[in-house]
Amino acid sequence: MLPTSIPQRAETLQVLRLISEFEPILMLTGDDEGYGSRWTIAGQQVQPAIARYLMESGFITEIGKTEFGARKLVLTESGQAFREHGVKWWSELNFLEKLKITVLG
Repeated sequence: MLPTSIPQRAETLQVLRLISEFEPILMLTGDDEGYGSRWTIAGQQVQPAIARYLMESGFITEIGKTEFGARKLVLTESGQAFREHGVKWWSELNFLEKLKITVLG
């Protein structure tokens, strides 16, 4: 994957850092009344583009449902490797590069 194909790279990396077995992404599915799916982690909404990217790339997988029916998603092995690569990449950037990526995606 090219880095430009990752949506909102800084925010995607932040989401990857938060995901764990004890803090999965919760996918709240939409209903027939026109409400789409929503994704949350630690009570904060995850942008749909980021959640879809992680799902379609095989970086997260479902491990079950909550008692309220939300789907729990955690990192796959390739997702863990992707996170490690992203953390290393981020640590090698200087302040201005980090600022540019955070502001412009």
